Amino acid sequence: MATPQPIRRGPGGAGVEQLRLMVKVARLYHEHGVLQPEIARRLHISQPRVSRLLKQAAAEGIVRTTVVVPDGMSTEVEDRLEQLFGLREAVVVECLDDSEAGMLHDLGVATATYLEASLTGGEVVGISSWSATLLAAVDAMRRSSRVTAERAVQLFGGVGNPTAEAHAARLTQRFAELTGAQPSFLLAPGIAASPQARQAFLEDQFVREAMSALDDVSLALVGIGALEPSSLLQRSGNIFAAEELAALGERGAVGDICLRFFDADGAPVSSSLDQRVIGISAEQLRRIDRCVGVAGGERKYAAILGALRGGWINVLITDRGTAERLITEAPRPAGR
Repeated sequence: MATPQPIRRGPGGAGVEQLRLMVKVARLYHEHGVLQPEIARRLHISQPRVSRLLKQAAAEGIVRTTVVVPDGMSTEVEDRLEQLFGLREAVVVECLDDSEAGMLHDLGVATATYLEASLTGGEVVGISSWSATLLAAVDAMRRSSRVTAERAVQLFGGVGNPTAEAHAARLTQRFAELTGAQPSFLLAPGIAASPQARQAFLEDQFVREAMSALDDVSLALVGIGALEPSSLLQRSGNIFAAEELAALGERGAVGDICLRFFDADGAPVSSSLDQRVIGISAEQLRRIDRCVGVAGGERKYAAILGALRGGWINVLITDRGTAERLITEAPRPAGR
């Protein structure tokens, strides 16, 4: 009697016939685009078996998935930022123009794209009134054919120098128009002349209603400010005096979000100036479910790093140069 030949095995122990069938199914599905029911019909096997063979082909290494990242995408950098700083999401932008104006435009377009993809309706969106980057984002957004946000709320006072105030009002109003949201304006300056003046503003019914809406914010869109205020904020008049900013710097402040200052580790830098700000508090900011910070460039680097270390934001949209530099800095545990 002839000696039986041993059955050859595939990579994971499959017999030669099983292996042949597995390869055939895999090629039909992955190379020729044949759907599973049609494969089952052609090969006279059940559809569940087709599904099992495809899974086994992947497990055996017969099918390997390769993602080819298009030029201009920075997914590996984004993944690294998310891991290092505990971010929900990072969006890294390849800025073609490194000037401040060019970066402003590119970050704005990226933010608009992010919002169009992630706004699904029902959100109460808080907007940092005096952010030039967010204004660029709103200018780049397209009108939605459906309601994608419930309310659009100013996060701190939108009243200031009339030439600049128009920007703050347009930001909130335009966002509301594009998303179908109901706008809520905080009709007060971002900074009152004194704590007493702040209290007087808070006695106004409309200001109180706008302030109470801040507790409902589920998504915040914020700029990240350097200690030296932006030109838009300077024109608005909603800034502290030079000596007050110098005092904040001496206390370690490196940046702010909505005029709430923090140091290089992201710890709040409290001062009597807090009693003059009309807007969202640091505690309210840090309770918001999704806080999207948009900023980039050398001037804002220390502020961005502090905001990340302190957990002030959990989504970051920034330029690639800033992102790569952030990765090289040893991140300390996020406080969020």
